[in-house]
Amino acid sequence: MKTQYEQALAGRISPQMTAAACSENVPARKVRDELAAGRAVLPANPAHVRLQPAVVGRAFRTKVNANIGRSAERSSLRGEMRKLQGALAAGADCLMDLSVGPRLIALRRQLLSACRAPFGTVPVYEALNRAENRIEALTEDLLLRVIAEQAEQGVDFMTLHAGLRRSHLRHASRRLAGIVSRGGAVLALWMRKNEKENPLYTAFDGILDICRAHDVTLSLGDGLRPGCLADAGDKAQYAELKTLGELVRRSRRRGVQVMVEGPGHVPFDRIREQMDVEARWCDGAPFYVLGPVVTDVAPGYDHISAAIGATAAAFHGASLLCYVTPAEHLGLPTAAEVHEGVMAFRIAAHAADVAKGLPGARDWDDAMTRARVTFDWKRQFEIALDGKRARKRFLKGGCRLSEGTDYCSMCGAEFCAMKNFQRAFPRRGKTEESEG
Repeated sequence: MKTQYEQALAGRISPQMTAAACSENVPARKVRDELAAGRAVLPANPAHVRLQPAVVGRAFRTKVNANIGRSAERSSLRGEMRKLQGALAAGADCLMDLSVGPRLIALRRQLLSACRAPFGTVPVYEALNRAENRIEALTEDLLLRVIAEQAEQGVDFMTLHAGLRRSHLRHASRRLAGIVSRGGAVLALWMRKNEKENPLYTAFDGILDICRAHDVTLSLGDGLRPGCLADAGDKAQYAELKTLGELVRRSRRRGVQVMVEGPGHVPFDRIREQMDVEARWCDGAPFYVLGPVVTDVAPGYDHISAAIGATAAAFHGASLLCYVTPAEHLGLPTAAEVHEGVMAFRIAAHAADVAKGLPGARDWDDAMTRARVTFDWKRQFEIALDGKRARKRFLKGGCRLSEGTDYCSMCGAEFCAMKNFQRAFPRRGKTEESEG
């Protein structure tokens, strides 16, 4: 079996490329060409039977990932299933299961069977659980076994913190926030205890063998992503990023699809710099960013802070946005908070697509404007990002959803600007509507 990357290099258009192209409304050859150039990935493990393929790359619509998964303290299969279904209903393009604790195989099997979007994991979590949470019992062989079993189960992409080297730890030790990545912190502790190199780095050839055999897309994790503004762009982060560039090239030589994960917490004025450095050092591999969060003082509102950063990141080069929920830094998100996080990041993704001139992106906004100026409330709620919420809020204002309602409770019937404008220019709206 050849990976999507190898098929693209050979000039072949696979069924998955065709399906992804249809959802993007672009020619299938465009998907093939971006895959062949390494500027896009199409996570599509053949064992994921319900998958609706999605392409991740700068040339396509900016995608949004939603993280779900139980913690050691809270949640259950039923709770995580509600989050998965809610995230997909809200429009998430990818899902990651970050569950820790026991019975992970059964949990993942049920989540995968219900998930039509590309599905990702962080294998080191399960490996540590199998080692009974004893760092010293974590081995290369165990990590490879877990990666292989997850690949066989149908996981489409995996976050592996293989670029975190032992030599990078001295830089991380000087940070204000230290290491905030769960996987990165586990591997840092392992290296300190064993005085050895990162097992994911030393076993990387074996990892590539597995990923190529199952067409698992590698998502090279940023174990040293900055966890506060003070640590953004420091020696630790950029030392790891250079290694990630090396691993990108090794992955491509083996025919494995690869994308790179990014920050983290970054001041707004430094986001472009981070996107440019990643593109240069990682040879244009798709960038998958967490936020970035642009201020450290907004707990409870970090989905907003992160969406601000995500818009800038996508405009300057990121292809996949990992959402942040209102629960970030505070606890495990609820299903409602998952919904809110997806919506915030869909706004960020769409705003960036409009700003970078993605063909057709602004058509959605223009359709909404036409519905607004004609007071077509039903059409507005059909078009809206979250029409159910918009409709509920409209009715809460005391207005009725009926034909001929030409105002809302903000201005009322007499002070509605659009209504009064149309009174001043009674023929303009009809003329433009017929021309459109």
